[in-house]
Amino acid sequence: MDKPPVIFVAHGAPTLALDPNKGKDLSRWAAGFARPSAIVAVSAHWEHDPAMTGTEENRELIYDFYGFPAELYRLQYAAPGAPELAAEVRTLLKRSGQPVGADPARGFDHGVWVPLIHMYPEAEIPMLQLSLPSGAGARAIHDLGRALAPLRDRGVLVMASGVLVHNLSTIDYREREPTPDWAVEFDAWVTGRLENDDHDSLIDYERCAPDFRQSHPTPEHFTPLLVAAGAASVGGLEPRFPITGFEFGSLSRRCVQFG
Repeated sequence: MDKPPVIFVAHGAPTLALDPNKGKDLSRWAAGFARPSAIVAVSAHWEHDPAMTGTEENRELIYDFYGFPAELYRLQYAAPGAPELAAEVRTLLKRSGQPVGADPARGFDHGVWVPLIHMYPEAEIPMLQLSLPSGAGARAIHDLGRALAPLRDRGVLVMASGVLVHNLSTIDYREREPTPDWAVEFDAWVTGRLENDDHDSLIDYERCAPDFRQSHPTPEHFTPLLVAAGAASVGGLEPRFPITGFEFGSLSRRCVQFG
């Protein structure tokens, strides 16, 4: 059985779900690697420490945004739950020494369903969301990814969802100005650290990254990358970048595929 990669997906603005052109980039990307038996996703939009597994059955989506077109709130993504995967994830984390709990009432937020609505529009692949344990610190988040690495052996796609440059105060929805230099520099810094397998600098992002707080006033859209990097580090999976560039001025579209 071909193993799926480990991925970091830029989920962009919620309107990505309605964008057929940017959606094609995601659908082409997913078509280029092994179809997973299940998906475990960590999103910037569910932070909880300790890590928690979410719903194990099909539930209503979480529309965790406001002020967008009405049709966005009518979208559905009825992926089946994955109770066996949830139990396995909890076992893996416990074995690695990480605390873990369960919140079976918690559905999928837009960091999960927005990209998947293009990547796997049939919504047939069993899904599990795992919270981002932001309070545990960057090293623990990377270690969480390492604990999830064995899931690839049975065809599970480990998907981290965030945005590599995410400062909403600088968003230019009309795209009247070029991408600012600080955004380009940060995006390039992350790319270089990944290409050089320098996970220590990524983990120590506040000290090592160029002007981190300009690119991320809060870190939750960056730290899902550490989950993916941690999972990839177990097998020494090399990164590639299937989608790059910027939208709305400074919002990075860079996605990462490990393996």
